Amino acid sequence: MSTLVAVSISPVGVGEELGTEVAKAIKVIRDSGLPNHTSSMSTEIEGEWDEVLKVVGDAAAVFTDQGIRTSVSLKADIRPGVSGRMATKVETVERILGEQS
Repeated sequence: MSTLVAVSISPVGVGEELGTEVAKAIKVIRDSGLPNHTSSMSTEIEGEWDEVLKVVGDAAAVFTDQGIRTSVSLKADIRPGVSGRMATKVETVERILGEQS
């Protein structure tokens, strides 16, 4: 089942500046081999449902395996039979905006 998720994973109670910690979770996502894109508020991951959820779980485990309370925010778009949506969804909106100007 083709899935595109936006996920935010962060440890709770480890300080105010979380960049160093969040980078550890993002490294797990990038090392997964699944298409991904990180922005200031989340990381998008694209792949089959089970693969994507495993990567999310592995990334959260960076903190939970240390006994750290972890916040995970996940938004999923499941569209069977369609792939490459991380790029094509943005391209479609940009094309429409270009036509309107």
